[in-house]
Amino acid sequence: MARIEFFFDYGSPYSYLADAQLPALAERAGAEIGYRPMLLGGVFKATGNASPFVEPVVSKRRYFSLELSRWVDHLAVPFSHNPHFPINTLRLMRTAHAAIGMDVFERFHAAIYRAFWTGGAELGRPEVIAEVLSKSGLEGPEIVAAGEGDAAKHALRATTDEAVERGVFGAPTFFVGDAMYFGNDRLDFVERALTGGQGA
Repeated sequence: MARIEFFFDYGSPYSYLADAQLPALAERAGAEIGYRPMLLGGVFKATGNASPFVEPVVSKRRYFSLELSRWVDHLAVPFSHNPHFPINTLRLMRTAHAAIGMDVFERFHAAIYRAFWTGGAELGRPEVIAEVLSKSGLEGPEIVAAGEGDAAKHALRATTDEAVERGVFGAPTFFVGDAMYFGNDRLDFVERALTGGQGA
């Protein structure tokens, strides 16, 4: 089966928008999604890149916000700006790897994205992460504790390092085989690559 590798960080709103589209895309293309939680801040540091939301050109930064609103409207995705943004996602992304290791990632993923981009949760705080997960029927404190363990820390570091080595400079980034695609607005190219069209 064809595979889409999805490198993301929960703190990236465009990763959230991409995530909302991926299941239907994967179904149409007969592909599976490989979720690759990485630390976007680590990628930025390694590559010299920075978030568009700290763009020094004021008019350009305003346009980024306008474009985000347009995408939200276009996709009809539930969205609310998180008042705590930007959030340090180090603990959160480690906890994502813990959830993968505990085989609860699917439920974790849905709960966290919902809390981050519709619920305004302060997900840089471990107690908030645990509360969100517990309210979703998961063992929140247990998963958060596992996220502080060496296995989760090493997994996040390894995934982030791999992303940088493969040319990733931001989120969301997708791979179909060795072909890389950056941005929520490149999913058409991803689908064409999966179905044998041009764009690979």
